Amino acid sequence: MTLRWEAFLDHIKERGEYNSLQEAERAARVVLALLGAHLVGDVRAQLAARLPEDFALILLNPLRSTEPLPPERFVRATAAWIEGATEQTATWDVSAVLSTVADAAGDDLLGQILFQLPAGYDLLFGHPQPA
Repeated sequence: MTLRWEAFLDHIKERGEYNSLQEAERAARVVLALLGAHLVGDVRAQLAARLPEDFALILLNPLRSTEPLPPERFVRATAAWIEGATEQTATWDVSAVLSTVADAAGDDLLGQILFQLPAGYDLLFGHPQPA
């Protein structure tokens, strides 16, 4: 089931403790653009189908990445794209967005997403996997 735009951003706003939907939207746009660069094929399309249309388009038209970034570099890249962000605040942004994405994806699709990503992303999604 696809989340509505407002509901999706409300979840991010709450988890990120943002003061406005605009802050939540800024984080969502950056994180989803970076995430889209790491996902391919049917997994990316399935995830996009579960997101509000504006965010699905961002995921489907991602920033370009030459290689999958480890989680730490993903956070640093997020910090670089959000004005005034630090690695600490970017970690917060990434977790707020990706935990909301995990809820929208569901367990089966999240497993497929994590399979495409380098080790350690499970923590960013708020779903630690057994070692």
